[in-house]
Amino acid sequence: MADADINFYFDPVCPFAWMTSKWVRKVQAQRDYSVDWRFISLRLLNSHIDYAAHFPPEYEAGHTAGLRLLRVAASIRREHGRAAIDPFYTALGTQFFEQHTGTYTVDNTDHRGTVGFLTPVLEELGLPTHHVDALEDTGFDAEIQAETDEALALTGRDVGTPIIHFQPPSGVAFFGPVISRLPSDEDAVTLWDHVIGLASFPGFAELKRSLREKPQLRAFGVTDDETPEQEDWHAGSRRTRED
Repeated sequence: MADADINFYFDPVCPFAWMTSKWVRKVQAQRDYSVDWRFISLRLLNSHIDYAAHFPPEYEAGHTAGLRLLRVAASIRREHGRAAIDPFYTALGTQFFEQHTGTYTVDNTDHRGTVGFLTPVLEELGLPTHHVDALEDTGFDAEIQAETDEALALTGRDVGTPIIHFQPPSGVAFFGPVISRLPSDEDAVTLWDHVIGLASFPGFAELKRSLREKPQLRAFGVTDDETPEQEDWHAGSRRTRED
């Protein structure tokens, strides 16, 4: 998919990347964009960092599980083509963030990166279960590192996931946007146009606020009837809801 309209770089264990991917899929459906789902590993990105000093205890296990799953994704892509990554990422994200509540981490191991978790996912997708062998195969790490470096070359290194590259190779690229709730179909394209417009300005560098709500996903204890209502939101207006 060298001519994809959007290159979307993701780590499968990142909840904010998952929420952004759901938004991008809404935009994709309405704008008829093609998306190439590419890899960025939080574990490789943070390989130089002392996890114990900088992150909560479960982060190292989670990021390691993400790397293991990206090895499997690389194996799937190599054997079945780039189009196979979309359903694989969708299956993982749906399981992690829409169906499961609580932790996957037991005894310092995140079980999302295990054979026991992955095998039924592959079976459901009709993919050969031999791809579980890639969980331990560090031979895929160079490919994942190269794609991680490719993503960071577009934005600078002080970012995370996801990274979006619109109209590659010469189009605009940016980290995020980090969103905690899914917009309506109408709001999705409005938000997209605003984000692309802002990021396309040659002098734009950063727009950020550190206050945020938790992702409105079942994995974080938010049920469907607790999810905030989607309000109409148009260019030039702003939400007034108090969260």
